[in-house]
Amino acid sequence: MTSTFSFRFDDRYSGLFRLGGITPARARLTVDDEHLSARFGIFTLHTPLSNVAEASVTGPHQPLRALGVRTSLTDRGLTFGTSVERMTCIRFHTPVRIKPFDIMAHPGLSVSVDHPEQLAALLNGHR
Repeated sequence: MTSTFSFRFDDRYSGLFRLGGITPARARLTVDDEHLSARFGIFTLHTPLSNVAEASVTGPHQPLRALGVRTSLTDRGLTFGTSVERMTCIRFHTPVRIKPFDIMAHPGLSVSVDHPEQLAALLNGHR
């Protein structure tokens, strides 16, 4: 079974997202029986579902730390963010890389999907 999660777009920052090519049509996260896949503008991430260690819901967050494509300098975690309210933080057993380019592997991914609690429950149920 495949579950697709849309991103929650905060209207206050929609112009910024469009400039970066991040639109509702180009931002989604999909979980099937074997893989987790995320698309965020031109960036994609694909990893086996068995690589997911845990997922939790966090927020609210500061805009400078939660919006756009960003990497935390503290823990190398990756963010695909379109809202500051609530995010699903996904931790991986083995760090992942995004395409088309990346400078480091990421031990986690935070995403601002429409239903963060449902995504966390789905991922934690597959462990």
